[in-house]
Amino acid sequence: MTGQDWADQVVVTAAQMQAIEASLFAQGLPVPALMEKAAGRAAAWIQAHYPRARYPQVGVLVGPGHNGGDALVVARELHHGGYHVCLHQPLEQAKPLTEGHRRYADYLGIPAVGQAEALMDCDLIVDGLLGVGLDRPVENPLAAVIDAVNASGRPAVSLDVPSGLHSNTGQVLGSALRARHTLCLGLWKVGLLQDAALDWVGEPVLLPLNIPEVTLAQVLGNAPMRCLTREQMLAALPLPRRPAGHKYQMGHLLLVAGSRQYGGAALLAALGARASGVGMLSVAVPAGLAGLVLAQVPEALVISCPETPEGAIAHLPPDLDFGRYDALAVGPGLTVAAGPILASLWATSVPLVVDADALNSIAPWAQSPRAQVFLTPHPGEFSRLFPDLDLTDRFQATRQAAGRSQATVLLKGARLVIAGADGSLAVNPTSTPGLARGGSGDVLTGLLGGLLAQGHRQGRLLIPLAQAAAWWHAQAGRWVAHHRTELGVDPLHLSQSLLPTLKALSEGEC
Repeated sequence: MTGQDWADQVVVTAAQMQAIEASLFAQGLPVPALMEKAAGRAAAWIQAHYPRARYPQVGVLVGPGHNGGDALVVARELHHGGYHVCLHQPLEQAKPLTEGHRRYADYLGIPAVGQAEALMDCDLIVDGLLGVGLDRPVENPLAAVIDAVNASGRPAVSLDVPSGLHSNTGQVLGSALRARHTLCLGLWKVGLLQDAALDWVGEPVLLPLNIPEVTLAQVLGNAPMRCLTREQMLAALPLPRRPAGHKYQMGHLLLVAGSRQYGGAALLAALGARASGVGMLSVAVPAGLAGLVLAQVPEALVISCPETPEGAIAHLPPDLDFGRYDALAVGPGLTVAAGPILASLWATSVPLVVDADALNSIAPWAQSPRAQVFLTPHPGEFSRLFPDLDLTDRFQATRQAAGRSQATVLLKGARLVIAGADGSLAVNPTSTPGLARGGSGDVLTGLLGGLLAQGHRQGRLLIPLAQAAAWWHAQAGRWVAHHRTELGVDPLHLSQSLLPTLKALSEGEC
């Protein structure tokens, strides 16, 4: 893996970024050189995406730290590129390097204004007020500047982190600037990928700075937080298949799902499993749903189970041999009335996906380690399973939950986080709010279960397959949103779009 490869994936905290920079400086890289490189790339990106012909007047907000220095270098380069640039520096004090760039901007004749409101007629605002490391609420006069930019409706580009956001948790610290784009300098900052930050970050853009691989390894170790990338996720999937492969080599999934009230959930999970390419699919459902599943998924082996008076699965057939399956998936539409059947599933050693109502029923076992468990909670379910873990930082909470339960935990949200008991931690960096819809998670459960069944049968590592399932599911949501709008990402179209999306991704068409 090259340093550039690392830069595309690695996600860092403020402290880690500071340690990486300190290491670079200790090895002889001058601080001004890093600032010139980072801000120069930001200026080039702005010129490419906000051309002078459409955005001739640019207002630049200058803070007291090195983020303000970055902004001044950007201002200088845009000035040289023919933009009409105007500066606003709300605080008089500044770090020496930032102050030096301010003096040079004065020498070049770049004008400055004393009030932020004077910039609100500009075509574009560049935000360099506050960067990585903010840990206290923003106060006036900076808060007033941020509020003025937000009220103006002008497009804003933030350097590294929108001013006012906590760079680890993504929480708003009093006031936060709402950016159209955030140019992340060097490495992804974890706060930009937290759900709490998404309304403020706009579209995040990574501008790599060619940080040496050895520096990253020294500071971050062998298991850094990372973003899922297309190349790695496609490589993790069970593609291509061996020419002489047969169905028994492609895994056998047992899906336990459904109730009279939530019959569709079982069907959606089965459709997700179908798209995974699993060789054999068995679906255990209440007897009243057997015909529905068989009609819609005719290749499935349907196991008709006795029902409770409420229409839930009363118990699984006593002769059901879990050893014949390569993975189990349980939960969609199950209802808590079927909770007692989970004990038998938990007692097996087969890879197990636990979702939906099954998550609400496994609390007695969830913190008793059991190998090869994959938990897929949304935040409410997560809090019921791990009530003492604070979801303010979703990354660390998920990692702590995985370590405690010895399970792989997929915490759902706008940016799904995946933590393994092996210490791995990853985030799916792209998704769509169109997936915020009942049934989307059922499709993911089936897809995940089908991929795990194939992986277990073929001796593959399972955590990369779990990551690939989450990524593929989100990409399919984006595909449907592109073709049908975000309102059209219903779970049936989602399940039907999994394979066309994969084909397009494999061929580089999206």
